[in-house]
Amino acid sequence: MKLELSEQRPLRILTVEDDLDFAYLIQATLNREPDMQVAGHAADEASALRLTEELSPDIVLMDLNLSSSPLDGVRAARSIRLRSDSRLIILTAYEDPDTVVKACKQSFASGYIFKSQFGCLAETIRRMAAGPTPQLHMIRSLILSDLSAAEQTVLQMLLGKDVNLRSSAKTIANQKSSILKKLGLRRQEELIHLMKNYL
Repeated sequence: MKLELSEQRPLRILTVEDDLDFAYLIQATLNREPDMQVAGHAADEASALRLTEELSPDIVLMDLNLSSSPLDGVRAARSIRLRSDSRLIILTAYEDPDTVVKACKQSFASGYIFKSQFGCLAETIRRMAAGPTPQLHMIRSLILSDLSAAEQTVLQMLLGKDVNLRSSAKTIANQKSSILKKLGLRRQEELIHLMKNYL
C-alpha cells in the first residue's frame, strides 16, 4: 500500500533512538533530503508512543534497544503499530538474521535496516513509502507461516478477500481465535489493523 502524500508535503519521520549522537546524525542526514522531514525524536518507549499520537508520522524508525532491557524496542514498535497507521522500520545494530526476523514478526514491521547500512537509509525510507517492498512481502510471509492453510484462508476472509469457505461457523470461529492466539493479539480489530499494512 503506497502512502498517499501531496506533492508539496515531505515524508514525516519519527526517530526512536536512545543514542543521542546517532539520533542527531539521522536527523541531519534525512533533513537534507528534499522529500523528508524528521518531525520528532524519542529516546524511550513512553515518549515514542506519545509523539506518534501527537505527530502522526508517516514513518517511524525504531531502534531495537532503547535501554538496558534487551530488544525493548520490539515492544514499543508493536504498540506503535497497534495504535497508529505509521509505517515502521526497524533500525538495528544487530545483524543476526534470527534476531531481526523475530523482531520484524513480533512488531509487524514494514521493514528493517542495519545501522551499518546507514548510507542506504534515505533510499530505504523512500522505497517503503512508495509501496510494497520485497522486505514487506518477506515479513508478511513470515507472519503467515505461523498459521495453518485453513487459518490463512480465514484471515483472507477477515481482510475482505473473496474466498470460498466450506467450514462450519463454529470451525471458523475457532480458527479466528487460533489466529489471534498465535499472533499474540486480543481482538479481531487489532488483526485487521495490523495486517492491512501488508495488503
